[in-house]
Amino acid sequence: MALLLLLGLGLRLGLAAGARAAPVFRVPLDAAGRLALAWTPDEAARAVRFEVHAQAPPGTAWLALGFSDFGAAAPADYCVLWRDWRGRVALQDTWANEDGLLDVDKNQNCLEFRHVQRHNVTKFTFMRHFDTCDDHDYVIEDGTTHVVWALGRGPLTRLQGLNVTAAAQRGMQRVQLLKNTRPPAPLPRDAWTLEVRAQAVRVPSADTTYWCHVQRLPHSLASKHHIVQYEAVIQPGNEALVHHMEVFHCEAPAGEEVPGYDGPCFAAERPAPTQVCKRVLAAWAMGALPFSYPEEAGLPIGGPDYNLYVMLEVHYNNPEQRDDWVDSSGVRLYLTPTLRKYDGGVIELGLEYTDKMAIPPGQAEFMLSGYCVTECTAVAVPADGIVVFGSQLHTHLTGVRVLTRHFRDGRELPELNRDNHYSTHFQEIRPLKRRVRVLPGDALITTCGYKTDDRDNITLGGFAISDEMCVNYVHYFPKIDLEVCKSSISSESLSTYFRFMHEWERQRTGAALGVSDNYRAIEWTPLRARLLADLYHEAPLSMQCNQSTGERFPGYWENIPVPPVLFPLPPPPRLCHLAH
Repeated sequence: MALLLLLGLGLRLGLAAGARAAPVFRVPLDAAGRLALAWTPDEAARAVRFEVHAQAPPGTAWLALGFSDFGAAAPADYCVLWRDWRGRVALQDTWANEDGLLDVDKNQNCLEFRHVQRHNVTKFTFMRHFDTCDDHDYVIEDGTTHVVWALGRGPLTRLQGLNVTAAAQRGMQRVQLLKNTRPPAPLPRDAWTLEVRAQAVRVPSADTTYWCHVQRLPHSLASKHHIVQYEAVIQPGNEALVHHMEVFHCEAPAGEEVPGYDGPCFAAERPAPTQVCKRVLAAWAMGALPFSYPEEAGLPIGGPDYNLYVMLEVHYNNPEQRDDWVDSSGVRLYLTPTLRKYDGGVIELGLEYTDKMAIPPGQAEFMLSGYCVTECTAVAVPADGIVVFGSQLHTHLTGVRVLTRHFRDGRELPELNRDNHYSTHFQEIRPLKRRVRVLPGDALITTCGYKTDDRDNITLGGFAISDEMCVNYVHYFPKIDLEVCKSSISSESLSTYFRFMHEWERQRTGAALGVSDNYRAIEWTPLRARLLADLYHEAPLSMQCNQSTGERFPGYWENIPVPPVLFPLPPPPRLCHLAH
């Protein structure tokens, strides 16, 4: 990991000098640590300053670094460092078409290029504005960015027509470029640390592994504490292996033992009682800084009624399928026995975990929305409201977009969170750049987009990784009784749809079949998928307006109307920086 150490020792080419007060973020780009990326977002200039360190093999003549919607090498937007046959070095703004062939962009937007070469290590910096209004340039925005790269041999006389998909070495890394750069709250003097770590895991040679480790918390947590911060603890040398991690609390009675387990999360031998380990306490993804709670709040942990078992889930990314990785990474929690003014809490927004919500096959993007309706927040949120400061978006394998919109009296307020290039393989609790106050009577709509063009049949809502979810876990204070504010289509409306499919579309649906079987009985066409989408958009809701006990708040929560959107926000203006 020599390149990551170089990045950590001081960025003399431009990042530190160009933005002294701003934090520098770092990730490895390849599994061997020969290629590393650092960056600093500059909100005032609406630009990102990048630095790349490459330990390139002999004969390397060009290095392409760029961005694509979901990690494909093409089509993509690239800044290409290259050396021509005379030995001259340049950085050019290019774009790759569907076939991977490069075109040199008429508007050169890879700016402020500097580079040095020492032996076989190349270091270079450049700047890209968030939005250039160039149709061939990727728009850098909040949420996930898929960084793509390629290394190739020469000599070259020009970049035009070069095929990046034919490069012998190429790859992809997911990052959040536009991170919240607000400094964390200071740690209290009596804070102590607790590490939840994997135990010398011999990582399987598969390219992707989810590894689960159940751990008992210390007896000192028999009294209530607050978690005030957490961060990743990555075993040195494994920075490119550990992709993201989550710590879950095991929601069992206080005195109940949860069986120990160290193994693949989806293995058949995983003990069934560990399935209760599902309440997220911490979530980290590659490139993330420590997550800090506001000074006035902390996440409660421990106490006489608290089960003392947690589970660590680690996502290992092993594209070279090596069989010699051993890992003991995990998450370090900072706790204090001096309780802060408020307990922090988590509310689940989005769709109920049910097969009533489904995505037809063959969809480029199918949208589903889950509602937290006015009627629920009116009875569950106190008069002063709650303050949302963090958000973790969540779907399974087909999710590609997630956003949560905020409404008051039918008027749309600024969005709570959005990720237009979401990946289930890159999940973290992200601190919001602005705190959001939710008042009684507000409505929150969480919408997910799904891509199922590679699936042959319906994708059902549910808990399995092959099923789907649409959730935003919002982190807030002060803690209230509301824990779940989610919806699904009303059962009556769905039964009407299945009856229509049988009577008018001659499908084999029927009242004798269950929901899942009815969905599977339909031969899906674009028209039938569109009818289902329209039904989801218009039909009344079945609401989960649930307290922390699991019981619903008093009231009748069936056939609730979809919240009206009377005054939607106009599309935000594009703030472009055009090349000269």
